[in-house]
Amino acid sequence: MRVVIAPDKFKGSLSAPAVARHLEAGLQAGYAVHTEVPAGSSLEVTGLEVIRIPVADGGEGTLDAAVGSGFTRRSATVSGPTGQPLRAEFAVRGREAVIEMAAASGLAVLPGSVPDSSSSTGATSLGTGELIRAALDAGCRQIILGVGGSANTDGGAGVLQGLGARLLDADGNDLPPGGAALARLAGIDFSGFDVRVEETRFVLASDVDNPLLGPEGAAAIFGPQKGASPADVETLDAGLANFVQVLAGEIGPLAERAAHEPGAGAAGGVGYAAIAVLAATRRPGIDVVLEFTGLADRLAGADLVITGEGSLDEQSLLGKTPMGVARAAGRSGVPVIAVCGRSTLSREQLKKSGFQQVYALTDLESNVDRCIAEAGPLLEQLGRQIGAQLSGNADTKEDLHV
Repeated sequence: MRVVIAPDKFKGSLSAPAVARHLEAGLQAGYAVHTEVPAGSSLEVTGLEVIRIPVADGGEGTLDAAVGSGFTRRSATVSGPTGQPLRAEFAVRGREAVIEMAAASGLAVLPGSVPDSSSSTGATSLGTGELIRAALDAGCRQIILGVGGSANTDGGAGVLQGLGARLLDADGNDLPPGGAALARLAGIDFSGFDVRVEETRFVLASDVDNPLLGPEGAAAIFGPQKGASPADVETLDAGLANFVQVLAGEIGPLAERAAHEPGAGAAGGVGYAAIAVLAATRRPGIDVVLEFTGLADRLAGADLVITGEGSLDEQSLLGKTPMGVARAAGRSGVPVIAVCGRSTLSREQLKKSGFQQVYALTDLESNVDRCIAEAGPLLEQLGRQIGAQLSGNADTKEDLHV
């Protein structure tokens, strides 16, 4: 029997690779016991083959998914969201790179990991631009940008700076970092911009479809999550609007059109710079990840897929990782079950989602805090239950059901 384990992270608890490892340990133990062979025996003895494919939706965990699919970790010293140097990782496979923006410019790498008004107006995406340059130095000419969890609202101005552009005020001085300073932007000098960008294909892995400006834009919708006050939001939106006008003066009307494109407001407006200057193609994060992990091809011959994330809820139904995996499994005719920390979906919603069965940690432990703290052992316990069930199923496709 072949089982593919393709989970996302359990946020605040375990990474996707860790989730997959714990599930496999439980599966092998449960299957071995119920087939009367020693736990830990080889595939030839147990007849159970497990393939682990950590996945993500384009945000946090995308780098882990890449490494789990054969990419190699690289690292570079870059500028963090407040300008302090930090070591950030990216992943390379041949001429392809995966960059997880949160590693260089994310809320989690803010000093103290706590956003405030100062960081919301001054945070920069410079480090992400520097990571792109490191990927170019590594010979990569296809770059996937996973843009969830950003700390900045600078329209991607920092990304352009990281690639060699200079942002200048009316006196020809370099602007300080951050979205608020963009109100004083008077010109952009692209003379030192990295020419390798022109021969590189960029993919913006994001499910955000907000425009850059206005009431649905980067500042208004996401600024408060980054510590911005109502006054900060007005300042940031005005700065972004000025950025668009100045950039249009440098590269033409494309800059104005790009501000209205779905996804321009992603990652504090990094989506805007990616679309306008890097000619990036925006794609749903889960589709991008499933493509570079090769999940569809690796489902060949599988009897079961196990996916999941920390919380299965209505947000999950809007295209997050479990649904993407379920769709891929459905196209291959492979049954899929989900494992989660907790589920708030109704039985009917679960059936419509395509899951034949759902296992939640809260079924074993009602205390959510304990589920988070002890997710590993609880996942192994669920894995043993699933393994025991599989050992008795002659036809998994028919016997597993919600």
